[in-house]
Amino acid sequence: MATAAARRAYAGPPLLSFGFRPFFFFGALWAALAAPLWVWMYLSGSELAAHRDWHVHEMFFGFMAAIVAGFLTTAVPNWTGRMPVIGAPLGALAALWFAGRIAMLMEFAIGPWAAVIDSAFLLAFAGVIWREILAGKNWRNLPVAGLVSALALANVAFHLNAAFGYSYVGERLALAAAMVLLALIGGRITPSFTRNWLKTRRIEAGPAPFGLVDRAALGTTAAAAAGWAFAPEWTLTGALLLAAGLVNLVRLARWRGWLAAREPLLWILHLGYGWLAVGLALLGGAVLTSEVPRTAGVHALTAGAIGVMTLAVMTRATRGHSGRPLAADAPTVGIYLAVLAAAALRVAAGFLPALQAPLLIASVGLWSLAFAGFAVAYSSMLLKNRPLGA
Repeated sequence: MATAAARRAYAGPPLLSFGFRPFFFFGALWAALAAPLWVWMYLSGSELAAHRDWHVHEMFFGFMAAIVAGFLTTAVPNWTGRMPVIGAPLGALAALWFAGRIAMLMEFAIGPWAAVIDSAFLLAFAGVIWREILAGKNWRNLPVAGLVSALALANVAFHLNAAFGYSYVGERLALAAAMVLLALIGGRITPSFTRNWLKTRRIEAGPAPFGLVDRAALGTTAAAAAGWAFAPEWTLTGALLLAAGLVNLVRLARWRGWLAAREPLLWILHLGYGWLAVGLALLGGAVLTSEVPRTAGVHALTAGAIGVMTLAVMTRATRGHSGRPLAADAPTVGIYLAVLAAAALRVAAGFLPALQAPLLIASVGLWSLAFAGFAVAYSSMLLKNRPLGA
């Protein structure tokens, strides 16, 4: 296969031999550094509005975009059978991401140079994904290319809104794209990996096959995401978000994750998808009633669904592509517990405003522990070649 042959022939730095290597490693480090930096800015109270914008931007278009890039530059060649993006082209793509982070640190989301430099990465990345999927005639994954494009356009909208009158449409569109990506990709890999693990143990009662419930979950999630991006105050949007949360909970139950409870690499995927369902429901509740704080729904989706699912994918993909056993060790379990606790505390802060500061500090500390822990525990797998015999 062209993908495997290209990687065997590659003789450059290990860091650039797979897309997941640079983007998972540096994306994790950025997640670990950017969150406490924002908390320090938030609690200091200086230029709060600009710092809030910077935090939102860097979680979506810095951290999350890096993990999406790492996953897709690794997965798309397997989907299409085409040559992977490795070596100098991968290095150039990673350099664009780095340039964006530096520009955003220099201007905190409010300057024109930051907008131009930062926007370049996701626009270039979207172009790469479109080229590979179209050239490989991989029509099944056209929605993935569309969602990457939506993320790139959301970033452009974020900068335009910051410059000409902030309306939050950029960050809402980014969250909407994340909702659908999680439902689409999470809905593929979670039951698939669970089914494969159960088969090796000769357990027949595995996840239900793809069917009407899955289509309903994807359809309602897409409709709810569109409503959230462009009409977040509509009652219909709240109803769609709530319905999407409930249907996704039913979808999750059909995958029978409790049968794989002995393997952390699997239960973390189920819990991450559970955060997606809970986050959709909470966000819908926040649109429909003031009794539910909007920040709880937003952070159930970001700190919860995005944070947990990204670490679930990062750990599994790194272990698999570096020739390690697909079984979680103690540091990996510790990473999972830290990010789950960080998400729970961040959501709780929305319901307990009197305790917001200590809950926020504790949540960010655990978040940074989880992602810094990944970068440290998985550094040898990300920065070195596969072990001999792998």
